[in-house]
Amino acid sequence: MKIRVTVDERTFEVEIVDLNTRPIVAVVDGQHFEVMPEVMAALPAPTTAPRPPQAVPKAAPVSKGANNSSGKAVLAPMPGLITAVSVTAGATVQQGDPLVSLEAMKMNNLIRAPRAGTIAAVFVSQGQQVKHRDPLVEYAE
Repeated sequence: MKIRVTVDERTFEVEIVDLNTRPIVAVVDGQHFEVMPEVMAALPAPTTAPRPPQAVPKAAPVSKGANNSSGKAVLAPMPGLITAVSVTAGATVQQGDPLVSLEAMKMNNLIRAPRAGTIAAVFVSQGQQVKHRDPLVEYAE
């Protein structure tokens, strides 16, 4: 399904791949986003005023996990606002477990664990702004 969405006088072409699968994959101007509406509805409302949409660089494809050479850190796939942090240092995660929720362009994107392991450090907190490729969490091994 393809729709056009206008936000603050800027129009985006949005393609929803399949509404019946989870996470829902939405393609916005060629960029892929994973959305879990049930999870996002359960999160507390942000305490800050709504922010204008963040531009996503065209050369920055969204990754589902670690996108650095060592494979230990999970980096922000785009600039945005951290709306939830689902892990703490020392937590054991399985591949696909939620790590962080990142709001960009008024869409919440669930950043999932790219692999199983133990989280050594969490570098972000709810309400924090991050830039593209900022470290979000780091694996112990």
